[in-house]
Amino acid sequence: MKMVRVLQGLVLLCILMVPVLIILFLRNFGENEYDIPVLYEQGVEDPFGDCNYQQTGQHYIPDFEYIAQDSSLVGREDMEGKITIVDFFFTSCPSICPVMSQEMERVQDVFRNEDTIQLFSISIDPDYDTPKVLAEYAQLHEAQQDKWYFLHGDKSDVYGLARCGFILPTIDGKGQPDDFIHSDKLVLVDAQGRIRGYYSGTNREDVDLLILETKILLHGKN
Repeated sequence: MKMVRVLQGLVLLCILMVPVLIILFLRNFGENEYDIPVLYEQGVEDPFGDCNYQQTGQHYIPDFEYIAQDSSLVGREDMEGKITIVDFFFTSCPSICPVMSQEMERVQDVFRNEDTIQLFSISIDPDYDTPKVLAEYAQLHEAQQDKWYFLHGDKSDVYGLARCGFILPTIDGKGQPDDFIHSDKLVLVDAQGRIRGYYSGTNREDVDLLILETKILLHGKN
């Protein structure tokens, strides 16, 4: 019995130490011992001239403004000073989107009380995904108001933003759910509008890494 109690005590001690270790872990990373890369510091290659990049040097997310599920206008200006996690999806997607949305839901839960972290899910099928449809989808995934925005915009503008702003392949399915082609990536964008990483929204371990690196950006100096 004594040995059992000793083992129970050790298990309890380990459980209590977990939050302490996490805090020390983040504090150490806050000293720049763990650097999250800044992507596209030398600009973005555009071999086919589709994007007509004007700037040289660091690539930043360009201006945009779309309608959210609550009919408010949300866009690039709202990303200033905040860490934003972005994905491109559509509500009738028969394959990867439901999983991506579930993982975004998990990310939201982790940062529910962090005002400087927000989520954008941008529809690539705005003909079908009206703000009303997006509102229903947002409710389905328990999207927190002023935290997770589902965005509807002009189709050509959205595709240009995906391809040239977030550097993600996107092909219009012309209304046929099985014909849409888009990335499964969740994109981490820092408070300056720079892309810091891509993470598969269909891979739980990859999303765990996104959560970790978001915490490091939040608490560190990256």
